[in-house]
Amino acid sequence: MKKRVVVTGIGTINPLGNNSLDTWRAATKGISGIDKISLFDASDLRCQIAGEVKGLDASKVVSAKELPRMPRFLQLAMVATHEAMIDSDILIDDEIAPEVGVSIGSGIGGLTSIEQSVLLIEKKGVRRLSPFFIPMTIANSVSGCVSIKYRTKGYNASIASACATSNHAIGDATNLIRSGQAKVMITGGTEGTICKIGVGGFDAMRALSTRNDTPKTASRPYDQDRDGFVMGEGCGILVLEELEFAKKRNAKIYCEVIGYGFSSDASHITMPTVDGPTLAINKALKNANISGVDVDYVNAHGTSTPLGDINELKAISKSFGEDGAKKVSISSSKSMMGHLLGGAGGVESILTIMAMKDSFVPPTINVFNLDKNCDLDITPNEGVERPIKIAMNNSFGFGGTNATLIFKEFS
Repeated sequence: MKKRVVVTGIGTINPLGNNSLDTWRAATKGISGIDKISLFDASDLRCQIAGEVKGLDASKVVSAKELPRMPRFLQLAMVATHEAMIDSDILIDDEIAPEVGVSIGSGIGGLTSIEQSVLLIEKKGVRRLSPFFIPMTIANSVSGCVSIKYRTKGYNASIASACATSNHAIGDATNLIRSGQAKVMITGGTEGTICKIGVGGFDAMRALSTRNDTPKTASRPYDQDRDGFVMGEGCGILVLEELEFAKKRNAKIYCEVIGYGFSSDASHITMPTVDGPTLAINKALKNANISGVDVDYVNAHGTSTPLGDINELKAISKSFGEDGAKKVSISSSKSMMGHLLGGAGGVESILTIMAMKDSFVPPTINVFNLDKNCDLDITPNEGVERPIKIAMNNSFGFGGTNATLIFKEFS
């Protein structure tokens, strides 16, 4: 019999806040965390705005010796994981350690350190490279560092599937617990790529918004005049547990993970389709043993790109049917924080869980002129109160990779 999986801890750091509560409060108020880039000089780029984390301080959770070796994406992960572990109030001792795994992904990994190291080579030569360069910039270093810190001895791996990274990591972690291969999983995703090569790369693709004079309103999912996404950074971590294990230790339970679906567009490296997301959503619904009409809220991928936003709404309509599509509330958190790439699904899953907990749908902000092709309730500009028993989070990535999670109120 398939084991039940529950969420017992959450932790995040992102452009809206440096912890879960501050993030949720900002999201309910429709506050934007997007501003002019401060982490580097972006004056020669078309896009000069991003969703940056403010006041990152990992020194409270990482030793002074380790900190200089950690790229930004790792520091973000250590801070968010620290909050999630405290929130879950779990003790990992020698007995349980082999049953505790880590599945935390990053879409790109240590890009900031790669950029800095290339510049160092150009200036001072390759012999000045740090001996820690490789182990601390590869994407799976995040799961490794978390495993070392918390002495976990079970599964230890990192997913890298672009913007679907977090959802794949959480979904795979769920399946490990369901199949009895783990009792506890620390899971989610992180990204810290606000650097010249990171923003410049997406800028070269003409994928980013260039509303540099009005950064707070630059990310505009579903708006007729949207002109691309805004890059963000951050991390979202969930502690998942097998239900009976969580009950035995009297853990606080936020909700249950009931569905996970995935698919590939098998079409184009960057251009999304309707069929791929539809398949992922359908698989998640089947996995959860529910239909689209049962879903109350969808935290959408909603990046603020002309094609992607509408394709996702079409996929929801196809998967949910007319009755389900008409009743469901939808919103895009990226309107407020930008697109956190590999970290997006982790943070957005936390917002999805909080929406269910507080019976409140956070808004999609910056909808000034609703796209005429948008015919679903995308919760424009103002959040709304409504009962949320079942909620969905979508994440779709370059390469045509798609992942959908479904959470249910615990009972």
